[in-house]
Amino acid sequence: MILITRLRPAVVAALLWLAAVLPAQAQFVGGIDDLPLMPGLTDIPDAGVVFETPAGRIVEAQALTGDRDQAQVRAFYDASLPQLGWEKIKSGQYRREGETLHLEFPEGPVPTVRFRLAPGP
Repeated sequence: MILITRLRPAVVAALLWLAAVLPAQAQFVGGIDDLPLMPGLTDIPDAGVVFETPAGRIVEAQALTGDRDQAQVRAFYDASLPQLGWEKIKSGQYRREGETLHLEFPEGPVPTVRFRLAPGP
């Protein structure tokens, strides 16, 4: 019993050290490494395109929404994007530093959200 009592603080210290050294795997929208992927969404890696142009980047990415509905997805991005410097223009449209981000929900058999990032106002 004394050995367990002595090991417990050492185990806790080791776990705390591992937590500090190994960063949590943050999920981001494919191709837009500064745009968080809402928990519960699943990135579709082969569904995106990325272009670099003289005017800026153009990115299109998609994610499966699973059991999240459009209102939940919009609410998540309405709450989180302003903290990252994005200004909401209207529902599903945001602007930051010369780029515009659109969230779209295409019709289809599989519920998805499309992220479109392009230069412009």
